[in-house]
Amino acid sequence: MSTLYNSDWFAERLSDRTIRGIALETSALIRAGALPVGAKLPPIRDLAFRLNVSPATLSEAWSDLRRQKILTGRGRNGTFVSGDRFIAKPARLASSGRYGSDVLNLTQAVPDTRLLPPLAQAMAYGASAEGLNSYERSRILPELEAAVRATWPYEAEAFLATNGGYNAVYTLFHALVMPGAAVAIEDPTAMRLLDILEDRGVRIVPVTCDAEGPLPSSLREAMAYKPVAFLFQPRLHSVTGQTVSPERLAELAGILDGTDTLIIEDDGVGDISSASRQSMGNRFPDRVIHILSYSKTFGPDLRLAVLSSSAAIVDQIQSYRSFSAGWTSRILQGAAAWLLRDVETGVVVDRARELYQQRRDALTVALKDRDVQVSDGGGLCAWVPVASAPFAMVTLAARGIAVHPGAKFSVSPSNHIRVGTGTLTERCEEVADGIMLACSEP
Repeated sequence: MSTLYNSDWFAERLSDRTIRGIALETSALIRAGALPVGAKLPPIRDLAFRLNVSPATLSEAWSDLRRQKILTGRGRNGTFVSGDRFIAKPARLASSGRYGSDVLNLTQAVPDTRLLPPLAQAMAYGASAEGLNSYERSRILPELEAAVRATWPYEAEAFLATNGGYNAVYTLFHALVMPGAAVAIEDPTAMRLLDILEDRGVRIVPVTCDAEGPLPSSLREAMAYKPVAFLFQPRLHSVTGQTVSPERLAELAGILDGTDTLIIEDDGVGDISSASRQSMGNRFPDRVIHILSYSKTFGPDLRLAVLSSSAAIVDQIQSYRSFSAGWTSRILQGAAAWLLRDVETGVVVDRARELYQQRRDALTVALKDRDVQVSDGGGLCAWVPVASAPFAMVTLAARGIAVHPGAKFSVSPSNHIRVGTGTLTERCEEVADGIMLACSEP
């Protein structure tokens, strides 16, 4: 090893010899470029002796940085500075390709912009929202809270408006969950949820699913790891299109009874789903966090979601938010309240829901006609089993069709592809033909 970054070099620069101090100061050296990516760290025993700390203290500091992907261990080869953490990016989302106009891009499970309600009147109304331009860190506009309470799946103690559903998940995990903690999550799940958890440095414990939702047996196994949180989609699964049955929800609640595990319910698809809203909030009001996003129904540029929980948990999340924006735009909150009350907007959403279902059904029927087994369901995509995901991707790409491999939505091996159906209209048969070929043995 070069003597440049030996124990003496570190001893001159690390003044706080606690676990946290060593981790923070080492991280700062890397961020400043003083300790470059690829640099090899000195042996733990050598450096611990030079710092006058125990090897266990130094090992724990290095472990903290490894959990954050700042350092990487290579067994007997030593510990090195990793570059990934300092160019922070959501790995699954960032790996999405860019496609030309000649490619039918079905990678995204997104709404058809032509089916979204117009926002002009809503935004004009929002521009006169109560408390506009105040620096008071308000949790949610009273009129938006009143509008969401009317159809909320349980009687919640407190509400919070956030800048979209993923912003809600990202914020609550940083406010409530420490790096290294175990988190149970349904498998498969939304790739951006996995990106958030991996960035936070938690231990992901997958919970397998069937047509009715997370399997009780798998959740029981996950509970052996004492997860601080269980994250799932109770209404409509954004990847598989399946809905948790009321009976399954009750079974899962029974397993979570008697624990202190946070229960995070992510309703990311929202009212695109025809399924009824449901929650464990009535049973566990002190530890359920229920999130409803309005991106799929009202449009992604509205950048709005609402979460509910106990007053204590909402206070903790809001306290973390105070480091940054502190509140969600009152203009957007007022606009959302207007849309939720507007009868014509309700008609537009109802029509969109019907068309999205027709589009998904058209593809699944066409696939079944070609002996491709795919589950019924709803939402904006289809989850299709294939013999080999890499072969399927290449086969479809050769026909000018882009989809996502199932691996992006799972921490376990997956021979599936996810096909966006929200914008799939006149080329349904062509896509079904391509998928039929993609499902064959390579």
